[in-house]
Amino acid sequence: MIPLAVTLRPQNLEEFIGQEHLVGKDKPLRKVIEEGKIFSMIFWGPPGVGKTTLARLIAKKQDRDFIEMSAVSAGKKDVREVVENTYQQRQLTQNYKAPILFLDEIHRFNKLQQDFLLPSVENGTIILIGATTENPSFEIIPPLLSRTRVFVLKQFEEKELLKIVKRVEKYFKKKLKKTTKDWLVAYSNGDARKLLTIVDNTFELYKNLELDSLKQALQSQYLRYDKHGEEHYNTISAFIKSMRASNIDAALYYLARMVDAGEKPEFIARRMVVFASEDIGLAQPTALVVANTVFDAVHKTGYPEAQINLAHGVAYLCKAKKDRSVYDAYFKALDDVKKHGNLPIPLEILNAPTKLMKNLAYGAGYEMYTNKSLLPKKLINKKYYQKQT
Repeated sequence: MIPLAVTLRPQNLEEFIGQEHLVGKDKPLRKVIEEGKIFSMIFWGPPGVGKTTLARLIAKKQDRDFIEMSAVSAGKKDVREVVENTYQQRQLTQNYKAPILFLDEIHRFNKLQQDFLLPSVENGTIILIGATTENPSFEIIPPLLSRTRVFVLKQFEEKELLKIVKRVEKYFKKKLKKTTKDWLVAYSNGDARKLLTIVDNTFELYKNLELDSLKQALQSQYLRYDKHGEEHYNTISAFIKSMRASNIDAALYYLARMVDAGEKPEFIARRMVVFASEDIGLAQPTALVVANTVFDAVHKTGYPEAQINLAHGVAYLCKAKKDRSVYDAYFKALDDVKKHGNLPIPLEILNAPTKLMKNLAYGAGYEMYTNKSLLPKKLINKKYYQKQT
């Protein structure tokens, strides 16, 4: 059985939905497709937004062979076979047209595997189109990245997903209720493939697309969240910044997203411990005690109970007053350490455990309680700590 996502895949640009910033009038990918311009490129974007479809449209419009591989299952040997076969064809063909090698999830190729692609990309033996859900700056080696152009694809908007639902209605010759459409859009979370897959599975099981059937076909729902990918860092960043702004609602929402996606409670609690010192500090020193207690609690209990420990801790940290004065002061001091190195410490605050050291004036003039700077001579007028008002 052919998956619905394949059956409804656009065959030309007129059928393609979304990514107007790339395929709209006079936009870069439209020019690539329509004018025959070609170069190696990376498509970076979340799942189900048309990366594979765009690569296929380019190959079809330019009448190029399309070789599709996934970095999950393919290895260096598989790529070598493609490159060697293509190179032989190039030697034998007068009007050679480089094929498009579409490498899905290219970020899963290690450095050596990516290195292997370089010569064939550079000399034009193949046109590489890599697809990734991860930031290419971190996942693609610089030499390969410099030989490609990165195009960023966006998550589908609600109006675009509704257009896809219309195609579903046309294909099945069934009019869906508004509540069903709204549920499909919300469930898909910007991922067209996810939407089409649940429709496909539901119709296969129940021979209808009623809302109850869709929910029955859905055994579990997971948010798009790669614990080692960019979404992981985006969500934890939003979580921290919401607590920093004392916005309990937003902080609890991002906490819920992480918990629902299966993020380890210890990871979340560890970030809360850091936040208590970094952002609350002297304004409410008990915040560090609470954050540590939350960490201990989630370590002992685990899910599902740990989510309540986390929620209480988050609310407490949000409501606490904020004071970054010590955090800022420490890093100013660290800057001077890196800039000036080991400056001589004033003799008066050095220990003098030996007679020689006393003779050298170690500890001379030391006062237990003093208003003197006590910093090295070069930094004597420096002020790192500024009390927040």
